[in-house]
Amino acid sequence: MTSKVKIAIAGVGNCASSLVQGLEYYRHHDSSEAAGLIHPELGGYRIEDVEVVAAFDVDRRKVGRPLHEAIFAHPNCTTVFQRELSETSVTVQMGPVLDGIAGHMDRYPDDRAFRPSDAAPVDISEALKASGAEILVCYLPVGSEEAVRHYAKACLDAGVALVNCVPVFIASNPEFAEQFVKKGLPIVGDDIKSQFGATLLHRIITRTLGDRGVKIERTYQLNTGGNTDFLNMLEQTRLASKKVSKTESVQSQLDQRLADENIHIGPSDYVPWQNDNKICFLRLEWRGFGDVPMNLEARLSVEDSPNSAGVVIDAVRCAKLALDRKISGPLDAASACMMKHPRKQMRDSEAFLALEEFIKGQDGMTRAPRQRISADSQEELAAQRQLHVDSLQVLDPVGPRLAPREAVGVTTKGNGQRPFDMTPDKRA
Repeated sequence: MTSKVKIAIAGVGNCASSLVQGLEYYRHHDSSEAAGLIHPELGGYRIEDVEVVAAFDVDRRKVGRPLHEAIFAHPNCTTVFQRELSETSVTVQMGPVLDGIAGHMDRYPDDRAFRPSDAAPVDISEALKASGAEILVCYLPVGSEEAVRHYAKACLDAGVALVNCVPVFIASNPEFAEQFVKKGLPIVGDDIKSQFGATLLHRIITRTLGDRGVKIERTYQLNTGGNTDFLNMLEQTRLASKKVSKTESVQSQLDQRLADENIHIGPSDYVPWQNDNKICFLRLEWRGFGDVPMNLEARLSVEDSPNSAGVVIDAVRCAKLALDRKISGPLDAASACMMKHPRKQMRDSEAFLALEEFIKGQDGMTRAPRQRISADSQEELAAQRQLHVDSLQVLDPVGPRLAPREAVGVTTKGNGQRPFDMTPDKRA
């Protein structure tokens, strides 16, 4: 076991900012006392053992700057909870743009949108080798299919493990998964769950309703935010894999799948003044005892990027443990616990127990997850996912803009309808 967990970061956006701030923050706070850590120590590795040794981006305000400065550059807008950072020798290097910048970005103000650098891109594989990185954390924008695959291939070439935080399917892609196995490299993916976010809340409620014997008939999850992630996702063509990832994450908790027209999950609109504050509007409708109809509506407000960083800090240490133990391919327990679209879905309670077994050095998947959907095979599951992708283009070619007022109200018996408060939480 080496003393450091050496990571590289692809995409120095809001999520990277929260992660780097957090590494410094917990160096100055007792990690056993401070809030926000699932595992203050994981397999012998503490937060202070994680070291960023390389970083890549394509924005001209970040490329060529020290990492400790670049994380605060526009268009980043997440909460700054650790302004004072130790100086680092890591300079943000120019990555390949490929499909990493959506075409509509140039129609938005400089402080809100990506602005590509004129610098020549580096060879990612060679840069990873030169840095000594052991694990790459992929934070590229949603829809960057070509760019994410480019970084995944660079990891394979450089002998670097991957934590894929975005909904481009690498760990859950059988061909990529097999390549990581052959190279002796672990991968955790795909599409990071937050510590407590919209998808986790939706999964918990969905599974609990099923356990209580009711029949869920339809549900939606509508999300708004003001960071570059939400701006990027205004381009509907970039959303197919994101919608599949979030939808399948909830479908996996059902004993019987909902028809595509009865489940809608995805980003709903970009509201600039929300910044990194993400607001979720959730509704589930079901029939209970006597087939009596009932429903639940909820509103969740979170700071999006630190909410994910609290999970990524565990994902990189799990990848490091796998490297130490010479475990290769998708880490099923870690992925099921930390990712929306793992190779193998599990109930969250089961995934957490499996993760604890993995950390202790056990298999982590000794108990097969209970079947949640009607698919009899991985092939059928893949076919269902593809059918869902196709149906999204038919059922929802444009996607919702702002949720209609009646859709985000709270129905109270005898009192009519009361609108949700859409004001983001105030931050210091």
